[in-house]
Amino acid sequence: MSIIEVNNLTKYYGKARGIVDVSFNVEEGEIFGFIGPNGAGKSTTIRLFCSLIYPSSGEAKIFGKDCIKYGPEIRQDIGYLPSEVFYYEGMKVLELLKYSASFYKKDCTERIYELSDLMELDLKRRIDDLSYGNKKKVGIVQGLLHEPKLLFLDEPTSGLDPLMQQKFFNLIKEENKRGATVFFSSHILGVVQKMCSRVAIIKEGSIVDIQDIQTLQRENYKKIHVVAEGIDEKVFDIPGVIKLEKENGAVNFFYKGDINLITKLISEKKISDVTIEAPTLEEIFIHYYE
Repeated sequence: MSIIEVNNLTKYYGKARGIVDVSFNVEEGEIFGFIGPNGAGKSTTIRLFCSLIYPSSGEAKIFGKDCIKYGPEIRQDIGYLPSEVFYYEGMKVLELLKYSASFYKKDCTERIYELSDLMELDLKRRIDDLSYGNKKKVGIVQGLLHEPKLLFLDEPTSGLDPLMQQKFFNLIKEENKRGATVFFSSHILGVVQKMCSRVAIIKEGSIVDIQDIQTLQRENYKKIHVVAEGIDEKVFDIPGVIKLEKENGAVNFFYKGDINLITKLISEKKISDVTIEAPTLEEIFIHYYE
């Protein structure tokens, strides 16, 4: 079952491009990665899902319902952590979280204390006394306190130290095991690679690829490293080879095509070492953007 269904979703800010003809589905129970640099359209897409802004054309459905028409109803079952968090500064943390909880038709008190303890958040402090990282913790608790069925996480780890990031990742995995679907938007590709089952790559407002992580790595360019005495890198200058470099007696390149052609070329040389491996998500991402 698709929790999110997006069909030709487009948003323009006047003449400025937000996103154009974006289409994809997110299935129930998956952790779906959404990656691209700043300005690619990640936050615009999430804000449209939350009906914080309205589309220029196209549609998005969440839980099978139009996210604009049924926005208030849908928001009862979604949690949203924006990339930047802003609060009423005169309030204490607990007051703010209780105010947030009042919008949901359930008692979230126990959950607030449980999450705050996990994230090492002092509920007695005033919002305006908090560091950026601690304000981000408030946002995490706020987004999860009602046990949502769907989580939108927009650059969720910015401001968190490495230990707190790991706690956050474990928390999200536990929420996913509980049954929550997670939409994880980030430009930190190592995190996406570890957390997500599938990923969409967005470039200049348009989707350029959607694949599960393993398929994306398997069907993309292979990263090849060859070490041989007196080797000439021009031997490997064939169609399908990119980023061909020679350094310290080794030749490095990326190759997409019939792997037998490359292994044949390698076998004709006196090789001391060879490595053929799948590229990282970061290397794939850079390739799409270059």
